[in-house]
Amino acid sequence: MTISLGIESTAHTFGVGIIDEKGNILANEKKQYTNKKGEGIKPYDVSQHHYSCAQDVLKQALDQANLKINDIDVISFSQGPGLGPCLSVSATTARTLAIKYKKPIVGVNHCVSHIEIGKTLLDMKDPLVIFASGANTQIIVKDENRYKIIGETIDIGIGNLFDSFARDLGYGFPGGPILDKIYFEANPEKYIDLPYSVKGMDMAFSGLLTSARKLINKENKQLIYSFMHTAYAMLIEVVDRALSYTKKKEIIVIGGVAASKALKEMLEKFAKQHDIKLYIPPMVVCLDNGLIIANLGLKQHLHQKPITLEQTKINPKFRTDQTIINW
Repeated sequence: MTISLGIESTAHTFGVGIIDEKGNILANEKKQYTNKKGEGIKPYDVSQHHYSCAQDVLKQALDQANLKINDIDVISFSQGPGLGPCLSVSATTARTLAIKYKKPIVGVNHCVSHIEIGKTLLDMKDPLVIFASGANTQIIVKDENRYKIIGETIDIGIGNLFDSFARDLGYGFPGGPILDKIYFEANPEKYIDLPYSVKGMDMAFSGLLTSARKLINKENKQLIYSFMHTAYAMLIEVVDRALSYTKKKEIIVIGGVAASKALKEMLEKFAKQHDIKLYIPPMVVCLDNGLIIANLGLKQHLHQKPITLEQTKINPKFRTDQTIINW
């Protein structure tokens, strides 16, 4: 029974997950960088947080799985995309373990890992993928042996959009979950008109952010509702167009923004209107974590040639469509 250990550190989370080839989840431990200063995240500070907790999180994961490091068959790590200083932590940790314990090493694409954990845990055939996270907003379909991006943001990811606006409002990081709660406290009938920018299959969020910033005042519930509703409406328009193009009958939402109750509510209504199935993985794997890295690393280990240490360089701009899927 092949067992994979995965290490995640693309952005604010350092995580270690362990999974076997039957899909049994053996461990999933993590620690997330946060602050309450409204400053967002500074890559160097976050990388130092990751280095400081790496040993503890690794030990917690092995203890949870009741395993020793020698029981692990392959070491997987998030090779990209992500913040360079943060990615270096998982790469360095993985190389250290691989060399010291003589284990094969696998670098994986963080975005693809979110898709593949959904396929491991959920009963789907061939879904349209909505990848919504801090840095990424992409509409994805499987095309032969790759995941093809057929629509995406042309400026900022929807998660970073929400975190940036929350920071402007004086909230700490991460701010998206805070806005998501406030969304339901507003009156939908008092919607505030904001810029809406969809360009074919792509979205642009920066104009929305700029305009909303100018409207910040002491009573911001309606503004938050309108801001989020507009962003999600843009995303769903592109999804609608993608479904018309691809004829898919399933949708899966992946990435940290999949935890948004506001997005779930809008997509449930959309799915019912279009008679399609909507899948949202368990929140524990929607948010960044090491388990998704372990899962994809295991698949690549079983179906592809091993890589050398020289091939484990981090790639902050690693595209979703650069990963070969041959399983």
